[in-house]
Amino acid sequence: MIRSWLYVPGDRPDRMDKALAGPADAVVLDLEDAVGAAAKDEARRNVLDVLASGRAAHVRINDPATPAGEADLKELAAAPGALAGVRVPKSEDPGGLRRVADRLGVPVHPLIESALGVENALALATAHPLVAGISLGEADLRADLRAGRRALAWSRSRIVVAARAAGLPSPAQSVWTAVRDLDGLRADTEAGREGGFFGRSVIHPAQVPVVHEVCAPDPAETEWARELLGRFTGAAGEAAWIDSSGRFVDRAIVERARWLLRLADAADRENAKKGDVP
Repeated sequence: MIRSWLYVPGDRPDRMDKALAGPADAVVLDLEDAVGAAAKDEARRNVLDVLASGRAAHVRINDPATPAGEADLKELAAAPGALAGVRVPKSEDPGGLRRVADRLGVPVHPLIESALGVENALALATAHPLVAGISLGEADLRADLRAGRRALAWSRSRIVVAARAAGLPSPAQSVWTAVRDLDGLRADTEAGREGGFFGRSVIHPAQVPVVHEVCAPDPAETEWARELLGRFTGAAGEAAWIDSSGRFVDRAIVERARWLLRLADAADRENAKKGDVP
């Protein structure tokens, strides 16, 4: 039920400390795009220090086919710490993804950033039991496709279908790069949720509350889900029925209701933690 994945450059220890103490559901310590070539070694040492301190975090490694990626794998495999998972960029080959998962033994999240990666989406999603989710890297994908945002529609649907076909969580959206445009972020995240995504990667703490708000279920949906599940409890043995509003209900609808209530419960826990709920 991760709503926000906050990326933080590995060569900025000050930002990593703030991010890990902040409201994001998951923090991704970045060794790839956010770190220049000359700072890769320093960033890797910083990330290893964070993990050794026991603070749980995800790490975006460099492309495993590059020397920097190989160094990331070598150090992370040998280091004790609280590595929650790795994001694997430029994922195209299921065999390469399996080698990363076997080597690290932690959840892996392939980032699909090329036309070939999109074509292999289901194979990547099912490549290894440790694959915990898939998502798009849209900037790189657009460059590979030589296209604008409109060309991403099919790729987005492909990723959503592949994730769910593999039994994985709904994928997180790619980053919204206009950091100050929170209205645009909200509208785009709402559209993404309608399209089958859940949550998204973010690059600034100010984006986190917006994403969390969009991910929260509508109160009317929550009430519907509670009423429906109450009806389901009293309808043991029934395969389907008509609900109080006249809608047909089967087990697939029941599963959606359960998912909505899990979202609502997660939001309630977060509010209680903040002191917003007695």
